[in-house]
Amino acid sequence: MLVDLSVIQRILTDARTIAVVGLSPKENRPSNMVARYLLEAGFRVIPVNPGQTEILGQTCYPNLEAIPEQVDLVDIFRRSEDVLPVVAEAIRIKAKAVWMQQGIFNEAAAQLARDAGLAVVMDRCLKIDHQGLRH
Repeated sequence: MLVDLSVIQRILTDARTIAVVGLSPKENRPSNMVARYLLEAGFRVIPVNPGQTEILGQTCYPNLEAIPEQVDLVDIFRRSEDVLPVVAEAIRIKAKAVWMQQGIFNEAAAQLARDAGLAVVMDRCLKIDHQGLRH
C-alpha cells in the first residue's frame, strides 16, 4: 500500500513526543538505532519495553497506558501479528499517529487506527523518512 508523502510529512512535522514500542537496549538493534537518531534530531523519545526500566537514558514504561504524558506518535517495533493490541492502546491514549516500522504490515490494525482518526504509516522506516524530509 502506498503512503501519501504529505501524511508522512505532517506526522513528522507535528510530532514532538514519540513512544517507541519494542525499543531494545541493544545498540545494534534497529529500534535502538532509530530511537537514538530521533533523540539526536530533537524529539522526546519514550521507550516502551516491559523488561526494562531505562533505555538510552530515558525512563522506560511497560506499555503505552503507563506513560504519564501525551504521546503524539507511536512507533512500533513488534511483529506484524502483535501490532493490533498496540494500536488499540495508541487509540486509548489519544495518540495522533501510529507508525509500523519497515517490514511490519497489519491492515486490520491500520484500519482500526484510521477509523479512530489516527494517521497511519506501515512498512516504512521513521529514521529514513525523517532524514529524507530534512534534505
